[in-house]
Amino acid sequence: MHETTIAEYLLAQISEEASKQNAKPVAAKISCGKLNAINEDILCFAFDAIAKKTICENMKLIVEQKPLRAECKDCKKSFAIDFESIKCPNCHSENFELLPDAPLMLEEIKFKME
Repeated sequence: MHETTIAEYLLAQISEEASKQNAKPVAAKISCGKLNAINEDILCFAFDAIAKKTICENMKLIVEQKPLRAECKDCKKSFAIDFESIKCPNCHSENFELLPDAPLMLEEIKFKME
């Protein structure tokens, strides 16, 4: 279960920043691509479990999934893939290239000053 490894990494990064800020973290936002095989429920459960008795205990973890993107080979516009209609919303071409999926990223940490 790689969510536990990700949770451990997040705990270390958030704890380190909390120490630098001399503040208690209350929430953190992470983002990842749609094709990233992360189960949000399992990640939050793992984070809550390993955060017990640390500065991150009772912290809220927010996971935002970024849409899969593509670039039209005809008009060169970049767009979010709509699985209902997989074509360029600008020129309606079906000639496109998928762009790399968004990486897992710790985007924001909210703190409560002590």
